[in-house]
Amino acid sequence: MTSARTRERLVDRLKRQGIADETVLDRIRNVPRHLFVDEALASRAYEDTALPIGQGQTISQPFIVARMTEALIAGGRPEKVLEIGTGCGYQTAVLSPLCGTIYSIERIGAIQRRARRLLRELDIYNVRFKHGDGWKGWPTHAPYDGILVTAAPPNLPEVLLEQLAPGGRLVIPVGPAGRQTLVAYTHQGGQFECEDLGAVSFVPLLQGRT
Repeated sequence: MTSARTRERLVDRLKRQGIADETVLDRIRNVPRHLFVDEALASRAYEDTALPIGQGQTISQPFIVARMTEALIAGGRPEKVLEIGTGCGYQTAVLSPLCGTIYSIERIGAIQRRARRLLRELDIYNVRFKHGDGWKGWPTHAPYDGILVTAAPPNLPEVLLEQLAPGGRLVIPVGPAGRQTLVAYTHQGGQFECEDLGAVSFVPLLQGRT
């Protein structure tokens, strides 16, 4: 169930759903998603579905990972990316070679430690980790060319727009459970253009850290 043929079926499905960027499709094809889920769920790793990773968190559906990645890099290769919600590290691994440096924040320490170990095992070294509150962003390294948020706040945290560089893009799900929308904001001339990328379902973006 982790064979090249299984992965290719997933890529073909994503193409039919509208994912067109070949670099993104290639990452979905080559990142070993089965390593990011519990061994008991490995046989389902290349299904286009979200799966639990413990602590009430999930690994996102491959289509959503591809969609968010494609939206983030639509304006070109971002050198500095802020990722809010490291989770199991799968989204991080997909994005890693498509940008310069990823600054990744995770509020749950145990999940972050596992992701850090796994990304190192996969020889992914352009990620800097922080155990912290994603609602605050990571102002130390701002501004960012791209910001990607993998959990949904009920409303857009304004601090994230403040940390977005001119020309940068913020991709984020926003809204309460059952009524979430994936949106992309582009910082243009001091203004923020907003694009609706469709309905989604994410775990909530919580404040604080554990």
